[in-house]
Amino acid sequence: MGQVNGLKRKTRGLSKTKTVAFSFLGIILAGAVFLTLPVSSRSGEWTDFGTALFTATSACCVTGLVVVDTYTHWSFFGQLIILLMIQIGGLGTVAIGILMAIFLRKNITLKSRNLLQESMNSLQIGGVVRLFRRAVKGTFLLEAAGAIVMSFYFVPRLGPVRGIYYGIFHSISAFCNGGFDLMGYQEQYSSLVSAVDSPLINIPIMVLIIVGGLGFIVWSDIVENKFRIRKYRFPSKLVLATSAVLIFGGAVLFYLFESDGVLAELSVSGKIYASLFCSVTPRTAGFNTVDTAALSDSGKMLTIILMFIGGSPGSTAGGIKTTSIAVIMTYVVSHLGGKRGADIFGRCISDETIKKAITIFVLNLTLALSVSMIICGIQDLPAGDILFESFSAIGTVGMSTGVTRQLGGVSRILIILLMYMGRIGSMTFAFSLTEGRKVSKLQLPKSDVPIG
Repeated sequence: MGQVNGLKRKTRGLSKTKTVAFSFLGIILAGAVFLTLPVSSRSGEWTDFGTALFTATSACCVTGLVVVDTYTHWSFFGQLIILLMIQIGGLGTVAIGILMAIFLRKNITLKSRNLLQESMNSLQIGGVVRLFRRAVKGTFLLEAAGAIVMSFYFVPRLGPVRGIYYGIFHSISAFCNGGFDLMGYQEQYSSLVSAVDSPLINIPIMVLIIVGGLGFIVWSDIVENKFRIRKYRFPSKLVLATSAVLIFGGAVLFYLFESDGVLAELSVSGKIYASLFCSVTPRTAGFNTVDTAALSDSGKMLTIILMFIGGSPGSTAGGIKTTSIAVIMTYVVSHLGGKRGADIFGRCISDETIKKAITIFVLNLTLALSVSMIICGIQDLPAGDILFESFSAIGTVGMSTGVTRQLGGVSRILIILLMYMGRIGSMTFAFSLTEGRKVSKLQLPKSDVPIG
């Protein structure tokens, strides 16, 4: 009894960062156990734990990288487990706990509110439960709308029951930026290539990815202020402006890079859809309507950059986030112009925010490059493909040039760690390891170092 009480006290004493980290880990392990069961595989046989763990991590971390085809390997039960983990991973494990408490009409404790604030990246704890309720309603409404639209594509091809199920699966996967698909019934690992010029697939998928990647706080601003952009909070303006530049700028660049490549044989509408889709999906959904492996080197490099940036804070997306890259670029431009600090939209960004953005940038870049070098050292695979895979994992994107299935045991573990750290946040992961350590308050003498 004393040991149980001691364990409870330790659990209660977990910090916010450790609670988030351990809750994701718990869901991943539970999902992996379920996926090993014979009922989860289409063949009715046991699935090895390594494959189940990789799939569970990819689903819960809403990535989309797979070592077995989702349709051909997993049974209906296995697909439902994957879909449930995608939904939990999209909303956040803490948010799911709060949702259960609301459903059971239990009081939301202060600690739970603090955790919810951390999970949703809210700047203040006041009104965070109201924001969460609005986010949940919006999530289910948008997923339902996406499912209905895509059902018009799938039902004529697969029949009413299966077509509606496909609409629901792909809608949840798109909104949560999961990237899992069931298109293996046509060809394994083909994703949405067969629907490259279909508006019933392209438009809802892109809308769901974009909206899911904007973040719950931005939603709240849009709902409250409609099109009165001047009344939007500063973070919302930054997110919307940066997202617009990345989406449309990326689409134009993809069109220029791939007009004589993967887009060459497509119709005009197909080229437009494909260019936009190639710009939207790396942030950070993982679907593809053209062969990713067939992209030009320029197209792959642009995809890596977009995967690294990802979506926005408090959203279902991964990456270093749009606000981080916006803050860093604003600071660089201001510094080159001889200004102190970083000014944008009539606001001066705090030094602490700039430091945090640079830290996240360096951490994610270091992790992705380090894993890439290790995998290059232990496996004979193209360096460019490994680099693409690593950035896809740390950005929780799920796009691949096809090397995922060729990864060995150690390489898979490294990719699993990247997906996990990418979902909970590299800084959150680092803080979960270093929290509790005493930091000296002694400030050493300052010294200049030659730079550049």
